[in-house]
Amino acid sequence: QVQLVESGGGLVQPGGSLRLSCAASGIMFRLYTMGWYRQPPGKQRELVASMTSGSSTNYADSVKGRFTISRDNAKNTTYLQMSSLQPEDTAVYYCNAAFGVRINFWGQGTQVTVSS
Repeated sequence: QVQLVESGGGLVQPGGSLRLSCAASGIMFRLYTMGWYRQPPGKQRELVASMTSGSSTNYADSVKGRFTISRDNAKNTTYLQMSSLQPEDTAVYYCNAAFGVRINFWGQGTQVTVSS
């Protein structure tokens, strides 16, 4: 049974930082592209950042220079370090594990709220 369990969300003031974690089980983690997506209120889900099995990264333009994705294959965990957070970063953040184009798994999501 595949599980992706996110943690680390919460309420933070503008300019603050948070680190999200996603612990995976039931997959050969090191072979998967791991990604973070977010869904702001009333909007569609969008890619935030991804990291391939070879550690190549991709970021949405809106988070470049502020967010950093990483992974620890020994712990089957991926992270999203978020800095200089702004109200527009408020969203539910989802962890994704992808293998090829047909295999996709999602976490349950974690809320990030940026507000003073």
